[in-house]
Amino acid sequence: MKRKILLLSDDLRMNSGIATMSRTFVLGTLKHFDWVQIGGAIKHPEAGKIVDMSESCRKDLGIPDASLKIYPTDGYGNQEMLRQILSIEKPDAILHYTDPRFWQWLYQMEHEIRMEMPIFYYNIWDDLPYPMWNEPFYESCDLIMNISKQTVNIVDNVCQNKPRTKTDNTYVPHGINEENFFPISELDIKEWGDLLQFKRILTGSDDYDFIVFWNNRNIRRKLPGDVIMAYKTFCDMLPMEKAKRCLLVMHTQPRDDNGTDLPEVVKHVCPDYDVAFSHKKLEDIELCYLYNIADVTINMASNEGFGLGTCEALMCGTPISVNVTGGMQDQCGFMYEGEFLTAKDYSWVHTLHEAKKWKDNPDLTWGDWCKPVWPSNRSLQGSIPTPYIFDDRPSFEDFADALKEWYDMGPEKRNECGQLGHEFVMSSDAMMSAKAMSQNFIDHMDTAFEKWTPRKRYTIFKA
Repeated sequence: MKRKILLLSDDLRMNSGIATMSRTFVLGTLKHFDWVQIGGAIKHPEAGKIVDMSESCRKDLGIPDASLKIYPTDGYGNQEMLRQILSIEKPDAILHYTDPRFWQWLYQMEHEIRMEMPIFYYNIWDDLPYPMWNEPFYESCDLIMNISKQTVNIVDNVCQNKPRTKTDNTYVPHGINEENFFPISELDIKEWGDLLQFKRILTGSDDYDFIVFWNNRNIRRKLPGDVIMAYKTFCDMLPMEKAKRCLLVMHTQPRDDNGTDLPEVVKHVCPDYDVAFSHKKLEDIELCYLYNIADVTINMASNEGFGLGTCEALMCGTPISVNVTGGMQDQCGFMYEGEFLTAKDYSWVHTLHEAKKWKDNPDLTWGDWCKPVWPSNRSLQGSIPTPYIFDDRPSFEDFADALKEWYDMGPEKRNECGQLGHEFVMSSDAMMSAKAMSQNFIDHMDTAFEKWTPRKRYTIFKA
């Protein structure tokens, strides 16, 4: 008999990164688990309804006994809502996915929940210094799955009162759907024709030699203005006739109250070079076309959890340049003395963010599909809910240099590097396909079920 999991996260039908990954591992494990979700959104248009997706999943996925039900809610729900759903659905476990501080009411119920079922957590925190304020949340969980190798080490260092083990603190990177994101070549006659048509619509009649792609939200942490500055600085290195055959494509909202007026930035900061905005919601295949059109995909974001866009690019065979921060470290394929770094290695590595320690270390190498850019400066930021966090930012000049290296390499060599990136994310070393992610969820949660014992009292420890 299949176990039923109650998921607490962004509504999996939405477009956020959390929703996208929720959808990926839920649909990828429907053969093994039944799922119920409290699906959050800031102002959910279906709040208060019950959405049963079981029949559509059975039809679309060919799983005769698929079971998926969503309880949409404004925000992230509350204790009474959870108690009602627990009474109705009777799940075998709760899986929480996103920042635990948004769900503090859940952890205040830990003493009653864990009398009946385990609590699992998919952990996205990937920043230093070690977030010691998260210790009560981590202690409340029977299984913590982490999106990066660095995050595994973070949990180990935060959990001082109750050390974690290799079975209840595990590495489960995000997985990209390999059926939706894939390399397209001239041999794929239909896809290639559709791709060229999409490119013509995007670029008009212009035939560009080098296309830089940026796919992110227009918020300050993602540094969209710095992306434009990096592109301008790169173009300034070229003769004008060659610079005019380059294009920056930004898939984002051009104007956002939480970000930057990007068209205005382009108008006044980068007026001599071509920048195109793609802001409409795209189907996965259209986004796949964009990655395949691009010569390189970049991500300069500070405090990045994983970096879905660059991992999607690698799945499509497009090389990347990323800020060495957060989960993007894992996409670089870092090796020490010729061996891929493991989650266990981060017990002595701690982090690769520090350029002085790692940038020129001859023992540290990385995959040909990536040109990493180390943060050039570090500041300590904070707020009431987040007392301290490093803001690791790269310089746009360093990113411009990385773009110049990709440009000088030429298309044939870039394609070879991109193919190596595709092979990497599909490999057992990276485990960044949707199939691998889903299997990781099954394996780790099944192990947690086997080891789980009810916890009848919540132990309060001194701060």
